Amino acid sequence: MKRLCLALCTATGLLAALPASAQFQKPEDAIKYRKASFTVMAAHFGRIGAMANGKAPFDAKAAADNAALLAALAPLPGTAFGPGTDKGETRAKPEIWTESDKFKAGMTKMTEEINKLNAAAKTGDLAQIKAAFGGAAQTCKSCHDSYRKD
Repeated sequence: MKRLCLALCTATGLLAALPASAQFQKPEDAIKYRKASFTVMAAHFGRIGAMANGKAPFDAKAAADNAALLAALAPLPGTAFGPGTDKGETRAKPEIWTESDKFKAGMTKMTEEINKLNAAAKTGDLAQIKAAFGGAAQTCKSCHDSYRKD
């Protein structure tokens, strides 16, 4: 698992270093990429949430594994909000592009909170995981409320 995490972190770093235009041939590709990134993140976040909310038995190793993956994945969707990706099959609101500094700050805050969740999960302490999960969930909700069409 540590090797997988290391590989994901390395790949994330390399991908984040590339400009979005170099990563995607068409805006539609970027939209698919960011939607897929968010979908995978939601699956791992949901697994931790189920444990934090008592809907699933607490498994410290599973929480740590899922949090580590989240930390590796968190920077990915932000690279896919480039020019032209505001149209097409997307639930992204136009404010992402008109308030880009505020949106980027929200993405940075999400990554910071997920990193805190990852650190808490490494302790194996459910109380710490619950506290960190709440902070991460709030950053997700805040961005969804401001920048996602429902």
